[in-house]
Amino acid sequence: MSASNVRYLVFDTESVADGALVARLRYAAEQLSAEEAVARYRADLQEKYQSDFIPYTYQVPAAIVVAKVAADYHLLDVVALDEPRFRPHVMTEHFWRGWERYGRPTLVSFNGRSFDVPLLELAAFRYGVSVPGWFHSTAKGYEQPRNRYNTEAHLDLQDLLTNFGVCRFTGGLNLAANLLGKPGKLDVQGHMVQDLYAAGRLAEIVDYCRCDVLDTYFVFLRTRVLTGLLTRSAEQQLIAQTKVWLEAQRQSIPAYRTYLDHWGDWPDPWRDSEQPTESSR
Repeated sequence: MSASNVRYLVFDTESVADGALVARLRYAAEQLSAEEAVARYRADLQEKYQSDFIPYTYQVPAAIVVAKVAADYHLLDVVALDEPRFRPHVMTEHFWRGWERYGRPTLVSFNGRSFDVPLLELAAFRYGVSVPGWFHSTAKGYEQPRNRYNTEAHLDLQDLLTNFGVCRFTGGLNLAANLLGKPGKLDVQGHMVQDLYAAGRLAEIVDYCRCDVLDTYFVFLRTRVLTGLLTRSAEQQLIAQTKVWLEAQRQSIPAYRTYLDHWGDWPDPWRDSEQPTESSR
């Protein structure tokens, strides 16, 4: 695959708490093990906030999956970084070096501006990965890739659908994907990742991440229709081509089998409606 063919990188991350860090910074006097510290912190958060999700500042990547997409929105490939070892520092290096290698294509995420990108920036800080092109502090403010409104550098689909946070997108990626007939969340959900990781079920986490990337890709296509960059018929052709691509790999990648088993087509009201339009009356 030529690097010049990649125009967008649709991505998602899954992360887990660094138990040793939690133990050292939050419970140093109690000499807790890494596992005990994570359990204690989750319990404290649940009691205080009714959510046991540990802040990203205490987390490291457990999986990073990237879909390479061409300028015409055709899906070129989907890769899980540093598979099968999934080392946090290597995944972080591969993500940022890949962005550079492919000519700094537009990053596409769903709520990535609030979580995935800060996680990956902090991981680069932690592991000593230099990313001068991403920070590009000498450029004008609005041209810097990290600028919130620079959608050429990073297109957060949740930002697009909420006009940069003017309203709350209740339902998240799961809802957006389901509106298009796609699976959304299946057996694994985000709040389960920490426990799956502790149980050594990393493959399930990676498969979950792959499915989220596919959902994000299909939501991305519909936003191209929404913004007038793609017709509905062209979008549906791309979806059909992607389904064929997934079918060809379903035997080798379990996530694709699961995704296809729950596949649904968009309930097209323009095709299925029997009501006449205004122009036909």
